[in-house]
Amino acid sequence: MAIGLESIERQVEEQAGAWHRVCAVEELEFAWGEAALVDGRQLALFRLESGEVYAVAQQDPATLSNVMARGITGSRGGRPTIASPLHKEVYDLQTGECFTTPGLRLDCFATRIVDGNLEVAV
Repeated sequence: MAIGLESIERQVEEQAGAWHRVCAVEELEFAWGEAALVDGRQLALFRLESGEVYAVAQQDPATLSNVMARGITGSRGGRPTIASPLHKEVYDLQTGECFTTPGLRLDCFATRIVDGNLEVAV
């Protein structure tokens, strides 16, 4: 039995949580973080030169300070990263895995662009 595209999209949405419109994607500067409060959660948003947009927790897992939007974007082995502005731990923007300190993990949230607006699933 084949599963239709709409069915797959519905399953992804159910797993990701509720979608929230945050801002026009054009309002996000390339390679510069922005903080946003979405459904009671502090998030850090990053728009990369590739056009991809990532949303992660604003709270630094190492210090519990809400500073990740001030981190430095980069890459490791082709994977997009964010380095904490405090102790420079480097996290994978797609998975939240910490490359520099095993055991630390940054919460990541699904993003999509709909009609030029960024939506985040929280």
